[in-house]
Amino acid sequence: MAWVYLAIAGILEIVWAFSMKQSDGFTRLGPSLVTLVAMAASFGLLSLSMKALPLGTAYMIWTGIGAVGAFVVGVVVLGEAMSAMRIAAAVLIVCGLLLMKLASPV
Repeated sequence: MAWVYLAIAGILEIVWAFSMKQSDGFTRLGPSLVTLVAMAASFGLLSLSMKALPLGTAYMIWTGIGAVGAFVVGVVVLGEAMSAMRIAAAVLIVCGLLLMKLASPV
């Protein structure tokens, strides 16, 4: 279950990053509330996953899912720039996540 908790926590990190962007500096109530709730849930699930997973593994996977996911949402939903260098950076992050998962004892 630790990996499931971690995956959901990573998805919620994408949610709160996107809703934070939509909150316009916490000046819009709806997106601000979504940000805070998603943050709390993400942190809570991350902490549950850390009961079974090593700190470095859990934190790296969590931040990696959030970073790559936020990049994809930025490009697809918000129309942010996509370049070969940005794609290469995201691919390298995903490769690092896969290696960390393969190296994990759990």
